[in-house]
Amino acid sequence: MDFLRPESLAEALAVKAERPDAVPIAGGTDVMVELNFDHRRPAALLDLNRVSELVGWSIADGEVRLGAGVPYARVITELGEPLPALAMASRTVGSPQIRNRGTVGGNLGAASPAGDTHPVLLALGGRVEVASVRGTRFVPADEFYLGVKRNALEPDELIIAVHLPASAGPQQFAKVGTRNAMVIAVCSFALSLRPEKTEAGAAVGSAAPTPRRAREAEDFLAAKLPWGSREPLADSLKRRFGELVAGAAAPIDDVRGSAEYRKHALSVLARRTLTWAWDEHRGSDRECA
Repeated sequence: MDFLRPESLAEALAVKAERPDAVPIAGGTDVMVELNFDHRRPAALLDLNRVSELVGWSIADGEVRLGAGVPYARVITELGEPLPALAMASRTVGSPQIRNRGTVGGNLGAASPAGDTHPVLLALGGRVEVASVRGTRFVPADEFYLGVKRNALEPDELIIAVHLPASAGPQQFAKVGTRNAMVIAVCSFALSLRPEKTEAGAAVGSAAPTPRRAREAEDFLAAKLPWGSREPLADSLKRRFGELVAGAAAPIDDVRGSAEYRKHALSVLARRTLTWAWDEHRGSDRECA
């Protein structure tokens, strides 16, 4: 196995063009597990740890550009205000050691249906910036996931950054597992309310072949939420929202949970996160899950 160590983004893209079979590695929290268990044996590894262009973030015109190499620990400590749901999801990823190494870019590259950050990217309407020697393009998050561990990258492309709107309203993330972190989600859910636009974003994870948006649930909230009010939400509205979120899933039975349980859990997560987000919208002291 060849080990390739570019020093810059330009060099990394050139290497990837020459060796499209090279598997990118930064934190290694997914790739190294596959190697250790002999589930994968690539011809080459492309180490991106020296590529400084991937480890920064910036905010401009109301949008956060998050470099693909920024670890979860920095998302938690540096981006809790502009990207609260992503910070919440990052807190549930693995152990402190994993959060110090793992990245949103790596989560995208693995494209696991159970990836913790995927529902947040979908609920916020994120875009994935990918590049090759041929140029740069942007892939909407809801077009990036093609199947179980399959994404929209071309063989010569690398994930460069994720673009997400800076918080313009309440956001929430929640997941079900045997514990809060260091566990693969049985199911997960992200919610974004955008009061100024009377829009909502909702997405499920670990409950279908790919992470997916709950579009009917989004449309329901956009039409039915009393955006100009500060009154508590009716139980009937929250219950219907939960039903629509559960209906967006297509889960399977596996060792972590049954399909029936996943649908039930998603309905509960949807109702709870909507309550928390609406309480924040109303000015409540309650902040997050």
